[in-house]
Amino acid sequence: MMNEVENKDYLQTLISLKQRVLQAQYNSYSAVNSEMILAYLDIGKIISEKTKTGWGTSVIQQLSKDLQAEFNGVKGFSERNLHRMKLVYEEMQENAISPQLVAKLHWGHTSLIFSKIKDKAERAFYLEKAQTEAWSRSILEEKIRFDLYANYLQFQSNFDKTLSSQEIAAYHLQFKDEYDLSFLNLPDHHTERQLQNALVANITKMLGQFGSDFAFMGQQFRLELDDKEYFVDLLFYHRKLKSMIAIELKVNEFKPEYSQQLNWYLHLLDKTVKYPEDNPSIGILLCKTKSQLTVEYALEIVNKPMGVATYTYSQLPKEIAQNLPSAEQLAVIFNTNDE
Repeated sequence: MMNEVENKDYLQTLISLKQRVLQAQYNSYSAVNSEMILAYLDIGKIISEKTKTGWGTSVIQQLSKDLQAEFNGVKGFSERNLHRMKLVYEEMQENAISPQLVAKLHWGHTSLIFSKIKDKAERAFYLEKAQTEAWSRSILEEKIRFDLYANYLQFQSNFDKTLSSQEIAAYHLQFKDEYDLSFLNLPDHHTERQLQNALVANITKMLGQFGSDFAFMGQQFRLELDDKEYFVDLLFYHRKLKSMIAIELKVNEFKPEYSQQLNWYLHLLDKTVKYPEDNPSIGILLCKTKSQLTVEYALEIVNKPMGVATYTYSQLPKEIAQNLPSAEQLAVIFNTNDE
């Protein structure tokens, strides 16, 4: 039971919170989701401050009941959610996460991230990706379940020696160690040109894999020096990093000479195509397979920022896929049927 002073303090706090929610409801007609999220953060702040002065679980239980009674039919004021508002607010304060970043997401997204993810850097990663990639809650849940963050962390690059310490984290978390290209429906044995053409033909789905900040600049992008021509398989511009991204496709295992070739392309891009206000160009070698150690050694002797990733393209288990007819066999079958 609360004494008279505590009861007065509680009632004043309850009135203040009611007014804040009413204000949020009014403003949310124009601001849709963000104003209510900011209200949740304000509630989290107040509860956090009050618990430091002696509020316990029983008081938060009562607060939940009173808010739900006042705003009948409005979801979000369960005791569990009030505790989560407090948690989210405190974590944001501790890790300098911008309220505006959280406010751009539905509370369900934020709640899911904070309930499933304990690591602070990983939380910040999913908060940003969910917002920039416009993930639905179900997609976000799938990304967390398949540990997308780990895929980004495992990406092999030489960024630590070619970029500044401030840039490394921002750049590294833009690229994955493995890309799922199953949507291409490629035959088991395909050429680099087939892979390249299939990616361009499915550019929207490809951008879904790489990210919304990638803007496509061209296929077989031509570079010229001393009357000699060189061609970058796929060239993108990354709006957030303000860098050109040169992607070289290889349908076999990574070889050290691939990184040397890409290093030359990046040098030419920076010398002949890059604008003065742009950051240095970045290279990505997308190979069928790679040896971690070979990649590590090869990247030590190139001076342009680049990384090496692999791709998967078959949705069927290998033992099933290898027994299916090839594209050439299917063509013969269909041509026969047409006669």
